[in-house]
Amino acid sequence: VQLQASGGGLVQAGGSLRLSCAASGSLISIDAMGWYRQAPGKQREFVAAITLGAVIDYADSVRGRFTIYIDNAEKTVYLQMNNLKPEDTAVYYCNAGGRASSPQYWGQGTLVTVSS
Repeated sequence: VQLQASGGGLVQAGGSLRLSCAASGSLISIDAMGWYRQAPGKQREFVAAITLGAVIDYADSVRGRFTIYIDNAEKTVYLQMNNLKPEDTAVYYCNAGGRASSPQYWGQGTLVTVSS
């Protein structure tokens, strides 16, 4: 399974970005996709996840600002990020696996920088 993420960039606080992550390869075992992030000097943390059956979970820190959705046909997961804050600055990593709580595959990170 290969995951290709894109969509990061520099945005001012209050702005929006959309990340996307396309999965390819042998996808028969994939039932969930999602995003983690890692800020400088911090551990990687959960952001959001979605199953192919559209069960969704968010970290409390992004709930109400971020929206995750998936195109099942294209095996692409999106993360719409609104009202971005400087503390959202991080490298965002997409992931996929058989369960939302147990990512097995990881994409390359995409950097999101939010300026104040």
